[in-house]
Amino acid sequence: QVQLVESGGGLVQPGGSLRLSCAASGFTFSSYTMSWFRQAPGKERELVATSTGGTTNYADSAKGRFTISRDKSQNAVYLQMNSLKPEDTAVYYCVARRVEYGKMKTYWGQGTQVTVSS
Repeated sequence: QVQLVESGGGLVQPGGSLRLSCAASGFTFSSYTMSWFRQAPGKERELVATSTGGTTNYADSAKGRFTISRDKSQNAVYLQMNSLKPEDTAVYYCVARRVEYGKMKTYWGQGTQVTVSS
């Protein structure tokens, strides 16, 4: 059974930091692209950061502030978020994706709330 369990969200003041964690199980972690998405109330879901084959990519809104990393030995992926802004407030989701037989296979975590407010 595939599981993606996020943790580490919470309330933080502007300028602060948070580290989100995602524990993965039930699939071959190393063969999947791992990403963090977020969705703020009333807004569309946004891809924040991706880690695949040793390469990382970031949304413009995350560049220079967020860092995605993965630990193959722990089947875990992390999102270090620094210099947080109120507009970073959202539910953050851990996502695993890969193409199988020409189709995208996607798994989602349940999400963790991040609130940036003074």
